[in-house]
Amino acid sequence: MRPLPRFALRLLALATLVASAAAAPADLWSRDNLVAWCIVPFDAQKRGPEARAEMLQRLGFRQFAYDWRAEHVPTFDAEIRACAQRGVTITAWWFPTKLDANAQQILAALERNRIRPQLWVTGGGQPTKSAAEQQQRITDELARLRPIVEAAAKVGCTVGLYNHGGWFGEPDNQIALLRQLRTEGHTNVTLIYNFHHGHDHIANFPALWARLAPYVDTVNLNGMVAGGDKAGKKILRLGEGDQELAMMRTIQASGWRGRIGILNHHTDIDAEAGLRANLEGLQRLRTKL
Repeated sequence: MRPLPRFALRLLALATLVASAAAAPADLWSRDNLVAWCIVPFDAQKRGPEARAEMLQRLGFRQFAYDWRAEHVPTFDAEIRACAQRGVTITAWWFPTKLDANAQQILAALERNRIRPQLWVTGGGQPTKSAAEQQQRITDELARLRPIVEAAAKVGCTVGLYNHGGWFGEPDNQIALLRQLRTEGHTNVTLIYNFHHGHDHIANFPALWARLAPYVDTVNLNGMVAGGDKAGKKILRLGEGDQELAMMRTIQASGWRGRIGILNHHTDIDAEAGLRANLEGLQRLRTKL
């Protein structure tokens, strides 16, 4: 089968963003809208592709964000096949911070198997200390991101800028990067917001969300307490914190209708147990929403 021309793939990537918004369910927290996340390296059972896909199907997940590690590279094709056979869509794929050998293998696997997940890309960096340093950081980060965004467009994928701490993890910095990339014609860029990397945002979350909401594709939930990341409570199950309900209410009231990520993120327990605990926590929180 002949590959699609580049302009068609760029249109496809844009159409993916539009279709995602159009297909969003009326109930933001419904099972069909949930994405399983942090379950590949975070699993005491060390499941392989088949067992993992079976687990996701059993729990009722139809969407999966794939967080691979180096040892999983040889099983990329098996992961894609196993999910397809179980009716699970790989909607997102953890992506390197630059176009290295692993990045090229991911892109090749996606093109070979004709799937188009969103590529989740992160970064880091210390806070900037002046306006000039801030502008230089933005320039440098744009230079790093452009090749990734362009490579994603060539295979019909979108890119999600993922807050993971550091300078890059600050939402306003991500918004500045996204706006510039879109101004340059890179329409296949969006944002991913993680509760578990947002403890510093709790106090001002309503104002922050008002700025973020137009650009966010997926929100990954977590139990939240103020300062939890500094007190050994960075990862909590849903319902164990005292802040996540208010944050979820803010998101729901805004009318935002993107995807919702459900985490395991515990290396010492069965990923199924971690996902199930968060699903149960979400169900309890839904009664209060």
